[in-house]
Amino acid sequence: MTCTFFGHRNTPATVRPILRQVIIDLIEQRGVTHFYVGNQGNFDAMARSLLAELAQIYPIRYDAVLAYLPKENDPSLDESHTLLPDGFESVPPRFAIDHRNRWMIDHSDIVVTYVRFPGGAAKFKDLAERKGKTVVGVLKPSADF
Repeated sequence: MTCTFFGHRNTPATVRPILRQVIIDLIEQRGVTHFYVGNQGNFDAMARSLLAELAQIYPIRYDAVLAYLPKENDPSLDESHTLLPDGFESVPPRFAIDHRNRWMIDHSDIVVTYVRFPGGAAKFKDLAERKGKTVVGVLKPSADF
């Protein structure tokens, strides 16, 4: 099972313990072993940090899926956990994040979301639902399992 994440760029730190428990539940109860996460904003950073922490405990794999070619010697990227899918280098920059997010949905079984208002996270949550993906909301995780 594979999972991806969509949440607001300005997600507060108070979400972290809830997100951690959601990820643990996905690993222990749903058998998720592979995670895709973006690399923009607080929610993505929070998810990547938790995945790095939990990878020390559980046999999971995670990849930060890039929307753009990385800058040379970018210290924020861990090359062992970074993925730029084939063909992304030819996507115009203004469509790159949209293209990346659609790729993550198409390659995942479960989508974890933190959505409090309309915007990009809500757009991709809705798309995941229309594609029949299991969507787990961080605000009410128990209702989604």
